Amino acid sequence: MVRHDTFTISRHLDVPPGEVFTAFADTAIRRRWFRLPGSEVSYEHDFRVGGGETARSTYTALDTASERLEFRSRYIDIAGPYRIVYGYEAAVDGELRWTSLVTVRLDAETDGTRLEWTEQVTFLRYTDDGSVDLAHLRGASVLRLNGLDAALQSGHRRQRRR
Repeated sequence: MVRHDTFTISRHLDVPPGEVFTAFADTAIRRRWFRLPGSEVSYEHDFRVGGGETARSTYTALDTASERLEFRSRYIDIAGPYRIVYGYEAAVDGELRWTSLVTVRLDAETDGTRLEWTEQVTFLRYTDDGSVDLAHLRGASVLRLNGLDAALQSGHRRQRRR
């Protein structure tokens, strides 16, 4: 049995779309906000249509066994600086848990960018009715976008000091 869900997160960012797009494309900037939890972390990133990203880590929560996490993505459409579409898979201990199609829209606003992150997810393995898994995924996406905002603000402050 599979479970399908869709969610959208909207966020205002105080920088122009080109700077937000660069934070997705530039691997050094991306590492400041896109991370897997845990240790023994490795990343590979190739920002182009047909390219993708692979991230692996070992995560240990309090009083639980370690889990091997893996994220594998492929970029499907890049229309910079306004749209990025990619698909990804998430595996835990070698077992595929979910796969998603993500569309990131970056719309110019007078004082920055309106980011819309829409994720269409298919849970292949989930807990109970899957609602906890969806809440976990949505929460992780919100945290990731918080990290994006912090990385953009940090970069913007460095540029103003020059």
